[in-house]
Formats: sequence, C-alpha cells, structure tokens
Amino acid sequence: MTEVDDIDHRLLRLLREDGRRTFSEMSAEVGLSVAAVKRRVDRLKDIGVITGFAAQIDQSKLGWGIEAFVELRYAGTTRVNEIVRSAYNVPEVQAVFTIAGDPDALIQVRVRDIAHLQQVIDGLRSAGRVTGTKTLMVLGSWSRT
Repeated sequence: MTEVDDIDHRLLRLLREDGRRTFSEMSAEVGLSVAAVKRRVDRLKDIGVITGFAAQIDQSKLGWGIEAFVELRYAGTTRVNEIVRSAYNVPEVQAVFTIAGDPDALIQVRVRDIAHLQQVIDGLRSAGRVTGTKTLMVLGSWSRT
C-alpha cells in the first residue's frame, strides 16, 4: 500500500476535477509552494498512483448517444483472457470488466442508436463461447470526481 497523505488526496481530487490544472493553481488550494506541488505530483506519477491524464469526451456530441452495459455469460471452461479478447476488437466496447460470479463479464458499450446496439450485441453473442447476454441501457450517470 502506497503512503499518501491528506495533501496528496487533495491534489488528486483537484486533478480529477481538472487534469489540466496548473501547479500554481493547486499550490494556492493546498497551501504549498509550486515546487512542492510539482514534486508531490511527480512522486504520485512515479509510484503509479497517477497513471495518466485524459480528456473527458461527451460521446453524444459525436453521435454515440446510447450507452449500455452488456452482461455476458460464457461456457464454464472459458479463460479470462478469452473473455477480454472476444470484446477487445469491437470498437463500440468502451470497457470490459471480468467479474466473479454470474455473469462472467460486464461490457460497457457506446452506440449510435438501438439498431446499432442490436448489431453490437449480435456480434458479442457470436464471439467466443458466449452462452447468454443481458443488456442494461443507461438512462443517466453520475461519477465521483
């Protein structure tokens, strides 16, 4: 377990809210010098707590307005890497979560419309050794920043 103090947690919260925030802006928020904030952020990157910075994109503005989660069930002897590989090359798949219990995987997808969702689900059903699916449409979302 990595040692992270309250100031590190505050810096992480600030970066989650805006990954482009400057060291100067953060230094004013946490009461440290700019150099001290830079050292802390560099340390958090070096020890692997911060794994990268990414843009948050409104997919609906790009025509991908429907989000869904697809539960997948596989034949009992299917290996985890086969589960991931069966969804990896599907461009609509945003994330694959292999999970314990039933189902075996939860796949997050983004599609243009319902017909497109059906095509993606049909493709997932025919990939690998899928024995069943269940689709959950996202009506709204919230995430911790």
